[in-house]
Amino acid sequence: MQLNSNRFGIPEITRNIIAINVLLFIATIYSGETMYKYLALFNYKSNYFHGWQIITHMFMHGSFTHLLFNMFGLFMFGSRLEQMWGAKRFINFYLITGLGAVILHTLVQDHEITQGLVNVNQPTVGASGALFGILVAFALYWPNTELFLMFIPVPIKAKWAVIGYAIFELFAGISGFQAGVAHFAHLGGALFGFILVQYWNKNNRSSFY
Repeated sequence: MQLNSNRFGIPEITRNIIAINVLLFIATIYSGETMYKYLALFNYKSNYFHGWQIITHMFMHGSFTHLLFNMFGLFMFGSRLEQMWGAKRFINFYLITGLGAVILHTLVQDHEITQGLVNVNQPTVGASGALFGILVAFALYWPNTELFLMFIPVPIKAKWAVIGYAIFELFAGISGFQAGVAHFAHLGGALFGFILVQYWNKNNRSSFY
């Protein structure tokens, strides 16, 4: 297998996704709210909703910190998956898990709108849903890889880190902790990532090209 990577060792699709996210974030600095209005994800009941937003919101971010953490995670974990899967399977996985995040987020958001808990015009941005799918896939393939996480002084195996993160997201989503964060979008990406990897493995489709 020949990897599509540059001299820095970042595979082609991972590199391009990072570049698009960075360029769009720079563009939003100069455009103000205009790009968020058209490219962020609005609920389908909103007058601001457009079909393309289910894709474009994955490449938009609300702050530099938001962008930095997501792109660092994509680089650290996505690069290894792309090297194993190849470009075509990786981009399919990235987009499918991102759409999975949209599905679960929208289902929960519909309930919250009905209860009057959120505004129908509240936008959502970020690659976090797809990133959670990537984290789950990484933990399934390399469960015992030790990770060093912020604020935790000892290494944690990938499988336990991802399980713990998922439990936290579920707790935060149900309790309302960290309001403004789309916790169920994260869980949707994780769920679809798990299902997709299991489907590929069950159907004896090799993970390597």
